[in-house]
Amino acid sequence: MNLYYKIFKPKKYVMPSGREVYEYPGFTLPIIIILILFTMVSVKITGFSLSILVKNTHKLFTILSPMFKPNFSYFSSVVEPLLDTIKMSFLGSFLGAVVSVPFAFLAAHNMVKNNIINWIVKLLFSVLRTIPTLVSALIATYVFGLGAFAGTVAIFIFSFSYVGKLTYEQIETVNMGAFEAMISMGFTRTMAFFKSIVPEILPFYLSTALYNFEGNVRYAAILGYVGAGGLGLLINENINWRDYNRVGMILLTLLVTVFIIENVSAHFRRKLN
Repeated sequence: MNLYYKIFKPKKYVMPSGREVYEYPGFTLPIIIILILFTMVSVKITGFSLSILVKNTHKLFTILSPMFKPNFSYFSSVVEPLLDTIKMSFLGSFLGAVVSVPFAFLAAHNMVKNNIINWIVKLLFSVLRTIPTLVSALIATYVFGLGAFAGTVAIFIFSFSYVGKLTYEQIETVNMGAFEAMISMGFTRTMAFFKSIVPEILPFYLSTALYNFEGNVRYAAILGYVGAGGLGLLINENINWRDYNRVGMILLTLLVTVFIIENVSAHFRRKLN
């Protein structure tokens, strides 16, 4: 810090009383310089080319143009995979949210006074959260075979780690007064947790679980690329056949479904909050 102020010297002001006041420079300029340098390095490493971007933009419209003319006769073929996507999203999200609760209890340092257990469970959440859902779905297809069950497992893993992490963080910030009062009355820590902590975190927990389900409907749509069932299989098949009118119908159906789910979920989350 002293070196920085030697390079960017502070301005000195002399007050009428004779007292000297210094105005120290901010960090805006060095931050801008660092960002510019990082941008230049990133452009160099990634091989980004604005000319290629402009030159090939027309190819994007070649794909998008037929998508905006969806093949409505293909809708009947979309319904069943769409229902598979919704079912595996709901089941994976629900099971992941439920199973995450006892693990969130073990991860919270104010519930379980054992640093080793806290660390192991938090590490489990971190490891599972770093695995992309597409990768976990690919692994699940090797273990459980192709189909919606593998997609459900992948969504379960993500939901478990996502909801679990946010829940244990919420548990660690709650007011411990009611919990400690129940402990002093002879309740076990587990019973005191369900009687005092769960009612306090329940609105946040349900809101998080609903938001997680919203996102999983979108994520589940691409799991078919690795054979995990749902709409992704249809999208992959029709893109390979360059049948963009059908792809447009699939995306339109998915858009309407996600819009409905998001609005219903947002309504309930507002009620909870």
